[in-house]
Amino acid sequence: MEDVATPEGFARDPALVQAFYNARRRQLQSPEIAPNAAHLALARLEDLLGDHFLLVTQNIDNLHERAGNRRVIHMHGELLKVRCSWSGQVLEWTGDVTAEDKCHCCQFPAALRPHVVWFGEMPLGMDEIYTALADADIFIAIGTSGHVYPAAGFVHEARLHGAHTVELNLEPSQVGSEFAEKHYGLASEVVPAFIDKLLQENPL
Repeated sequence: MEDVATPEGFARDPALVQAFYNARRRQLQSPEIAPNAAHLALARLEDLLGDHFLLVTQNIDNLHERAGNRRVIHMHGELLKVRCSWSGQVLEWTGDVTAEDKCHCCQFPAALRPHVVWFGEMPLGMDEIYTALADADIFIAIGTSGHVYPAAGFVHEARLHGAHTVELNLEPSQVGSEFAEKHYGLASEVVPAFIDKLLQENPL
């Protein structure tokens, strides 16, 4: 992944990096890629909770938004956006990126890079995430290995502030012992089931 997921790799061979993300961008927009039952359940939960809901994802796709979520932080960036290497301006971008494409702000060719957090770069939205963790009544982690920090440390932060912590995963994560409640299985099954149970026990 060093060739396509580091600033050094982009500086060394930008065409290779752009080709990699162009292919992923096209794949994301193909008809067979669609939100699943877990995405739809989380959108339903946001509809009910409104501003008391925040979804933080390490995924760079737009499936949560397509399911209906609006309060989403993509801490590792977004595949359907690009960023100017000089100004930092972020642009919506659904097509391929080439060396001839110019940034709208600086008009320099080859200035656009994927709006994706690469190894060695700071995740996005961290201040807002930690504020939400400090205020949360319930923290739910879904489909995570627990290997990648800082995200793997979110459950500990939420616990420190008194949140009820829930892991919904295919199998126990590396930080599974930190969670007060755990349910394992396919996300498309365990997430809707848990949210149904949560809403039955806590009617809004």
